[in-house]
Amino acid sequence: MLNDRSSTLALLRTRRSGRPRDMVGPGPDAAQLRQILEIGMRVPDHGKLAPWRFVHVAREQRPDLAALLHRAFRTHNPEPTRAELEAVDRLAFQAPELVVVLSSPVQGTKIPVWEQELSCGAACMNILTAAHALGFAGGWITGWACYSEEVRQAFARADERLAGLIYIGTPGNPLEERQRPAYDFVVSEWVPQA
Repeated sequence: MLNDRSSTLALLRTRRSGRPRDMVGPGPDAAQLRQILEIGMRVPDHGKLAPWRFVHVAREQRPDLAALLHRAFRTHNPEPTRAELEAVDRLAFQAPELVVVLSSPVQGTKIPVWEQELSCGAACMNILTAAHALGFAGGWITGWACYSEEVRQAFARADERLAGLIYIGTPGNPLEERQRPAYDFVVSEWVPQA
């Protein structure tokens, strides 16, 4: 069963990413979105630094986001094709809900930035899992927008980076199971060297 949420293990075993372009309404309501983001914060966080932030982009702000993305895209692509501009618009308008996740490392602590970035990744995963637990699909994407300095400045503080755009909605098409790596390819037993 591809969407089995009958137990915690079933939930984890059946979670898969949805394609943001295929997501339709309804999306989570305000209370559900708050619950999803609160669960996003329940991750390992060495030093209790909260090295991540979440910025919700409301539906009514999507045209402003589209304008920002078009400006940023044209910075490196001054003569975009129609297909490229349509792809930029999809980033802004797809899926009912959009959360920009920021890696927000706390400088000057004994906790390495690497550990703080891992915590941010765990927060993204918790958001996806919580969305699935509530019956929605989630899709975490990066790509050019997350590496654009103009986009970063619109969302982030000085030392922050975009960890990704997380889209949440109802799957418009059945979610597909993707090929997973073979267990023995990624799991091994440590053997001490003599």
